Amino acid sequence: QGARRVRLDGDLRAVLLEAPGRCVPYAVIEGVVRSVKETLSSQFVENCKGVVQRLTLQEHKMVWNRTTHLWNDYEKIIHQRTNTTPFDLVPQEEGAGVTVRVMKPLDAAELSLETVYEKFHPSVQSFTDVIGHYISGERPKGIQETEQMLKVGTALTGVGELVLDNTTIKLQPPKQGMPYYLSGVDFDSLLQKQESNVRFWKILTVVFGFATCAILFFILRKQYRHHREQQHLKQMQEEFRQAQERLMREMNVEGGETLKHACVICLSNTKSCVFLECGHVCSCNECYRALPEPKRCPICRQAISRVVPLYNS
Repeated sequence: QGARRVRLDGDLRAVLLEAPGRCVPYAVIEGVVRSVKETLSSQFVENCKGVVQRLTLQEHKMVWNRTTHLWNDYEKIIHQRTNTTPFDLVPQEEGAGVTVRVMKPLDAAELSLETVYEKFHPSVQSFTDVIGHYISGERPKGIQETEQMLKVGTALTGVGELVLDNTTIKLQPPKQGMPYYLSGVDFDSLLQKQESNVRFWKILTVVFGFATCAILFFILRKQYRHHREQQHLKQMQEEFRQAQERLMREMNVEGGETLKHACVICLSNTKSCVFLECGHVCSCNECYRALPEPKRCPICRQAISRVVPLYNS
């Protein structure tokens, strides 16, 4: 978005001469790759010439996952080398036109390289190695050797900053932080791909936003319920405390004699049991039955062998 599409014709130089600072901040150039001086030759394919060459050695192995108890594929780049040589973008049609020098191609967010050679070298393992791999939790599968190239004659779409430096027109990474592209697809396909990515991230953002709101709602709801339960518990404790105070006031109003004959456990019923062999009279019949086994006197903690009812006349 915001990129200006320009053609590799004689008017391009005039457009740059009229532009502020002889620069178009974001431009689209479509052309064919042509080397400036020397070309890079493939190490594996005859008569394969290019301007960018990338050689990669990638290790493939199986790693034991102790959580899922499964063998998972694991890939790791153990060596990679990239060679470049200066190149231009020239018009696809033969005839008059201008060339554009491509600067810093390795800085492109999307650099279309063609795989010209690929070979997998499997690991040779002995029986002892297999046992060791099971013990260590890693089983090497082999090494994959790959050669990728940006070949001469490839149709390329460049999106970046276009500047006129003396007599040379250069395509380089934009200074304003916008992405730099060197893609093998045409501009319309590249634009459609980027719009699809933007839509995907927008949808993903909306989904994560709803998920975050839902999680926050459940957390706040749980905290609210916990707060309500705490308030209810405090209210019950306060009501119990007030009831106890009210009971104590009533017992004080009735006189010391009433408190003297009250059960020492519930403080509401009258003492009605004599505990033997200690002889203490301190509990009502309901509280005595509620005592845990083996039953002991609440006063002296002596074992209760039998109980004699107490009758006040």
